[in-house]
Amino acid sequence: MSGFKNRITALRKHHEELLNRKNEPLAWGNGIYEKYKNPIITAEHTPLEWRYDFNEQDNPYLMQRIMMNATLNAGAIKWQGKYVVVVRVEGADRKSFFAVAESPNGVDNFRFWPEPITMPDDAIPATNIYDMRLTAHEDGWIYGIFCAERHDDTRPGDLSAATATAAIARTRDLKTWERLPDLKSKSQQRNVVLHPEFVNGKYALYTRPQDGFIDAGSGGGIGWALVDDITHAEIVDEKIINARHYHTIMEVKNGEGPHPIKTPQGWLHLAHGVRGCASGLRYVLYMYMTALDDPTRDIAQPGGYFLVPEGDEYIGDVMNVAFSNGWIADEDGRVFIYYASSDTRLHVATSTIDRLVDYCMNTPQDGLTTTASVETIKRLIEKNRSTNQE
Repeated sequence: MSGFKNRITALRKHHEELLNRKNEPLAWGNGIYEKYKNPIITAEHTPLEWRYDFNEQDNPYLMQRIMMNATLNAGAIKWQGKYVVVVRVEGADRKSFFAVAESPNGVDNFRFWPEPITMPDDAIPATNIYDMRLTAHEDGWIYGIFCAERHDDTRPGDLSAATATAAIARTRDLKTWERLPDLKSKSQQRNVVLHPEFVNGKYALYTRPQDGFIDAGSGGGIGWALVDDITHAEIVDEKIINARHYHTIMEVKNGEGPHPIKTPQGWLHLAHGVRGCASGLRYVLYMYMTALDDPTRDIAQPGGYFLVPEGDEYIGDVMNVAFSNGWIADEDGRVFIYYASSDTRLHVATSTIDRLVDYCMNTPQDGLTTTASVETIKRLIEKNRSTNQE
């Protein structure tokens, strides 16, 4: 066997060891969920055939001809018995694309399908697409709503000027996608999520109106809109159902993560909140619940964050970021929460429906002042004193 073939053999062996690496939960969590030790998908998990030219004549040094930079912000769905994520894969060229990876157990052994998704363009092609939310809707389709980024041609001399729209596609097999027209809205839209059920006979969207590509501006938080026709979706009326607040984890902006999970007690929501700090923007995850009979009516919102980057999760392309747009509620009540850290790699944390509902319904709300926070702590202290005296 030639030296070139030996190097390929060693490369494939190393890659298989990574793909087959067993994952295990970290000890001593917070009781709400268990984070797992290893990232479930990194740039190194992408197939070797996407990165290497295995023709010795054309690539005698066995270089990566196409490098991958990050794997992050994945939509998720249980599909044909497998735990499936539609990953945002970012190349070294800064372009993102979607690719499907599946696992037999949801926590390790994720493998990408042979080819990335070929996503059809809208009438105006996007420069970049990313962060797909997946919804298996009661109309029988699986929808993917994602951000389509284009240069803002009203500012031709500014190469950083961009616009964001909510792109919509649907599929029945996660392989062939039908592209629908982008969502029409008076404002720029990111983090748009399709509710899994019809509401008053209409499609329901969680929105995030914003004045600019980055800044939420006058956008007050997570919005709600009903549309008659998903194939020509347009927001006519929009209201804020989960507002931003001063000096909180969602002071700068917030957005819906994956579509909410239906439980007997209400809809479970996972969202992200953003605040400014000395090192930039800090992204964390939080939860809230809305009523079954009215998904816009807030019935519980635990104070503070639910999940933040910790340890090595803090380090990456964009520091201090935890972001999720995919989770899976299994038939046995177990919940798999897929989150990215620092725009670099994908992780999993697991919990249960019962635990998440308990967390939402019984965790104190943010009182919005230091005085209120101290009084909340003192009430817990007094309760524990009473308990210890019994």
